[in-house]
Amino acid sequence: MPPAPSGLIKPVNGSKHGDQLGLQAAMARKHGFPKLSASSKALVLLPLLLLGFIYLFVYPKEFELQALMSSCSPPRGAYTAAPRRRAGEPAASRKPDFRLLIGVLTRADSYERRHLLRMVYGLQLAAGDLTAHVDVRFVFCRLYKDDQRVLVPLEILIHGDVIILDDCEENLNGGKTYTFFSSVARLYSDEPYDYVMKADDDIFFRLPRLVQSLGGMPRQDMYYGATIPCDSMDPFHEYMSGMGYALSWDLVEWVATSDVPRNRTVGPEDRMTGQWLRLGGKGRNRFNAKPAMYDYPLPVPVDKCSHELVPDTIAVHRLKDNPRWAEVLKYFNFTARIVPSKFYKID
Repeated sequence: MPPAPSGLIKPVNGSKHGDQLGLQAAMARKHGFPKLSASSKALVLLPLLLLGFIYLFVYPKEFELQALMSSCSPPRGAYTAAPRRRAGEPAASRKPDFRLLIGVLTRADSYERRHLLRMVYGLQLAAGDLTAHVDVRFVFCRLYKDDQRVLVPLEILIHGDVIILDDCEENLNGGKTYTFFSSVARLYSDEPYDYVMKADDDIFFRLPRLVQSLGGMPRQDMYYGATIPCDSMDPFHEYMSGMGYALSWDLVEWVATSDVPRNRTVGPEDRMTGQWLRLGGKGRNRFNAKPAMYDYPLPVPVDKCSHELVPDTIAVHRLKDNPRWAEVLKYFNFTARIVPSKFYKID
């Protein structure tokens, strides 16, 4: 058999398929690849141009959009007020007069109450008319139920305004207040507040009035609230009502480190706080916020802690149900900014 022509590839295993491959290769070497027409070139170049366009223009815009969406997302701990700028001040130059942390001591199961309080305080903080930095946090002890371990983390993901105390039982008079103050001293030691306020979850604070009232207070050794007993206006007589009272930061640190409160944690929490300060010789700067802090007006008052709603109110306590909340919020015209819309009708 004569040798195969030099341009052909030898067949593989003598197969017919190998002969066809060899013939195709020889023709390619002899004649080269065919010339492309203009339309064929366009078909080849068009995908390359499309890929270049996507790389240069589409992806950068996508990254810009993602960055814009991230910058518009609400920060964790959204219930925070930045200080109001005074007239003539450039943006971002106004420093707060002071920093206030309000810890609302509540229970993990009180989802509806926290929702209401977030609206009430969120609207006030968003108004931008406070001269202080105010943070509102919801405080409770360990989570005991399976549903709490799912639903409370949802709140944390959305709002970022929850503090869960590990070393306490869910009993306000069983040491929870002590654990709150001592934990706050540790948690915020790198960026301390000027004042820390313990508050019940059935009290309504008008934050502008509260900030105005605290604005003139000393930053050291300060104890602020509504005096007990109800018929007393002397802040040194007994102690401040548990509805809501504030300690200056140095007192919060003292509570966290002193044996005086550590060994006296069980009992009516507001009375125990007053006892700590008395035994420790602390709280020499005391201020009574009555009659601007008071209990909800009852048809038949049981004591002098309760009286009619007044315009210069700082706080109203014992709002145990939604009708009471609605009455108080209506009195202070809380929904005045709502605008007419085709999507709702409120008679």
